[in-house]
Amino acid sequence: MKRIVVIAAVLVFSAGAVVAQQDQVTQTQVVMKGNGKNAGALAAMVKGEKPYDQSTVDAALAQFEDTVKKFPTLFPESTKGLKPEGDYSASPKIWEDKVGFEEHIASFAKAVTDAKGKIKDLDTLKAELPVIGKQCGGCHETYRVKKG
Repeated sequence: MKRIVVIAAVLVFSAGAVVAQQDQVTQTQVVMKGNGKNAGALAAMVKGEKPYDQSTVDAALAQFEDTVKKFPTLFPESTKGLKPEGDYSASPKIWEDKVGFEEHIASFAKAVTDAKGKIKDLDTLKAELPVIGKQCGGCHETYRVKKG
């Protein structure tokens, strides 16, 4: 009888751990999709599809800064190898090249901080958005895997 209780407890604990890992992956996807949405809003201004709006710029940069703060917790070792819903997943390189990944995070943080102090109109947005985009894209090329 004790074995059954122990086995049941282990199964419940294991199931809880898997759910927690999936929740972490889902939270990470929400953060990254927020980055994409905000980058898209800024790109629409640069392309002339939307009028320049400083409050949208400020909100996007604030969300990017929030992402930088969350990065250390977004990709815990326990989520390595999980295949989330959607078109992309985290590459194992995140955990295999921790130093390189952290360097990308630091570069993204610097680009966002620098842009925050510079973007005041459409011309400065046009100058700074490619710098931020380069940091996002560079990280995605190395540390994100497209499914299919």
